[in-house]
Amino acid sequence: MTFNITNLYKTIEIYSPYILIAFTIIIFILIIVQIRTASKLKILSNKYKKLLNGTNNKSLEQLIFDTLSLSNDIALENKEISKKIKNIQRDMQSCIQKVGVIRYNAFENVGSDLSFSIALLDNNDNGVVISGIYSRESSTTYAKKIVNGQSKHALSAEELQAISESKKIV
Repeated sequence: MTFNITNLYKTIEIYSPYILIAFTIIIFILIIVQIRTASKLKILSNKYKKLLNGTNNKSLEQLIFDTLSLSNDIALENKEISKKIKNIQRDMQSCIQKVGVIRYNAFENVGSDLSFSIALLDNNDNGVVISGIYSRESSTTYAKKIVNGQSKHALSAEELQAISESKKIV
């Protein structure tokens, strides 16, 4: 079979309406694909603009790096804050947290409950109990160290009541 140009022209002449229809269909399909691609590109472009809104024309890569850096800084700051909170909680264990006050009349001939006992304790029931005894002629104040809710000194009923009252507050 030899190639003949006249045969080619005759073949094209016979099939030209079909070729024209095929080209028209292909062009129509390409136009539809182009329209869909342009539409999707517009949607993607709008999303990209929203993503970069207010970023002073930074690239997406730079935004990601900035966000990671900020995230790392926040994580370090959170660790420092957590450490400080633990130190504060530890220190608070030895701060006065429990207070109990009892007023009483130490002597029958003196009125108005002018004597008092006050217990000032930390979270571990360590601290002090202070008592002030008022009489018509004088006033005396005593302080007794408290360790684990106990004292090596004898405690009066009012001092024990002040300690008991301070433990109820928590």
